[in-house]
Amino acid sequence: MKIEQAHERSAAYGIPRTAMPDYGPLGKSDLADLLAQNRVLHQHALPVMENLYEQIVNTHNMVILTDVHGLIIHTLGDADFLEKADRVALSPGVAWSESSKGTNAIGTAIAEKSPTIVHADQHYLEANSFLTCSAAPIFDVMGNVIGVLDVTGDQHNFHKHTMALVRMSAQMIENQLFASSFQDAIKLSFHSRPEFLGTLMEGIACFDSEGRFLSASRSGLFQLGLSMSALQAHTFSSLFGLPVSALHAHYRTATPGLLTLCLHNGVRVYAKSQNLKPPSTAARHVLDNARQPKVVEARSKLSSLHYLDTGDEQVARAIDKLQRVLGRDISILVTGETGTGKELLAQAVHNDSPRKSSPFVAVNCASIPETLIESELFGYEDGAFTGARKKGNIGKILQANGGTLFLDEIGDMPLNMQARLLRVLQERMVTPLGSNKSIPVNLALICATNRNLREMIAKGEFRDDLYYRLNGLVVRLPPLRERSDLDIVISKVLATESEGRQYRLAPEVVQVFHTHGWPGNFRQLTNLLRTAIVMTDADMEIRLEHLAEDFLEDLDLPVTPLVLPKSTKAASLDALEMDAIQLALQQHGGNVTAAARALGVSRNTIYRKQASWKNG
Repeated sequence: MKIEQAHERSAAYGIPRTAMPDYGPLGKSDLADLLAQNRVLHQHALPVMENLYEQIVNTHNMVILTDVHGLIIHTLGDADFLEKADRVALSPGVAWSESSKGTNAIGTAIAEKSPTIVHADQHYLEANSFLTCSAAPIFDVMGNVIGVLDVTGDQHNFHKHTMALVRMSAQMIENQLFASSFQDAIKLSFHSRPEFLGTLMEGIACFDSEGRFLSASRSGLFQLGLSMSALQAHTFSSLFGLPVSALHAHYRTATPGLLTLCLHNGVRVYAKSQNLKPPSTAARHVLDNARQPKVVEARSKLSSLHYLDTGDEQVARAIDKLQRVLGRDISILVTGETGTGKELLAQAVHNDSPRKSSPFVAVNCASIPETLIESELFGYEDGAFTGARKKGNIGKILQANGGTLFLDEIGDMPLNMQARLLRVLQERMVTPLGSNKSIPVNLALICATNRNLREMIAKGEFRDDLYYRLNGLVVRLPPLRERSDLDIVISKVLATESEGRQYRLAPEVVQVFHTHGWPGNFRQLTNLLRTAIVMTDADMEIRLEHLAEDFLEDLDLPVTPLVLPKSTKAASLDALEMDAIQLALQQHGGNVTAAARALGVSRNTIYRKQASWKNG
């Protein structure tokens, strides 16, 4: 099933199976950037790769490390296989994502966030059918995929034990990354069987000096039975039933042995602890960086034009136009309804441009008060106005110097600010408030709006000279209801929000999603799926009852006729009401909205009746 789904994704990318793919590697400077960006991963993976290679040497295989996009960082291989590998460019700087090479172990492991074997003609491209590949994703301390470890060889030399070696090696890399990230935190190693302590099977969880949860290894997450996001609300005490001071007391004894602890789910584990001292700020700093900036970084990395090209013809045309103007001094104007992904597209343009190593600065012109937008954009000198910060502020335009400035909701910019912005774009100079000095600025400009700027010009609400300066290239993002790639979009949102778990939609949910109008577009879809994931059961299938009730209320779903069982006994009106409501809830899987629709009453009526029966 995984391979079939991967082939469907590959087909949606528009890759012909008989095509000779682009095996051109990155240039020297870009390859150096790739290595610099993945320095920590490379540093911890290299000794593990060498150990793995020693176990498969002379088997016509090679060991490969990639980044989160499938770009090869480092390889080790048998000399007799390297010549064949060169035919398909298994070398540093070559991309092996699904969007570039179709179904392959590296790209599919990234897409599925799970270990993957792709053997022989399971590869989407016929040119790669002589290969057999076993790949495992590598996760960081917060559960985000940061790379892939892969063993690739000739299909005739397939070994069924290779995947086990790859998975163990990937986990070794993860544990080393984990240990280096939380050197000063309280580290608890635990397992239900004491002989597994000190092995790859042990769970590891880290806490700060006050017992607040920081992070856990993959094995630790499995044994705790909770997701990383759910664990953020926990402490040592809520997970193990003891205050963190109990650890200190235990290790103050002369010959402390293993701890016996009870998990929140009642499972008894054996444990040992390290670093029972007040940690420095390093552990909390790592966590802070991992929680929020990592989200921005991950989003930034995922935002490439290839990643956003998921098969819709309108989007593909827009991306093709954008790729043609990358690196040119041409302003870009992105139009489309709210929530269609305009900022994500702008970030992707920046990431694919020669300015990708410089800042990407986003400004929402509608969210800044009119009295502050001038100082926010153009900056100000110390003492320029009452309430100004000491030492002034350089402003968003100068922050973007050398990079890309993204002005969202440009149609909401006040007219007087439009005149100043036009002057900056024409003169390439910025003069901060309270200053007599103009500062040169070099940036790429991308603007976005959900308004009709031509109509605003006709009404005198937008400057025509600024409009013609901004619309060097105008592209439109279609609303979700117009897109033909909804299934792929949903799968990508689920992959982003599911923390490595494989959720799926029930057939009735798929049908509903394809008929819904999606007035909130991606923002609505993402929030809906994010909440539904939390509501799902152990089977990880998202059904109608897991969807938000206000979403269901907006749907014109067919009402299931409610058939009450016949009874020969007389019953009171309250009893009949109770039976009808309970039957309706049962027939609709506990979904109050659907039950209320079947009964022809409001949800509040059901809630009120249930409360009165409970209290009565």
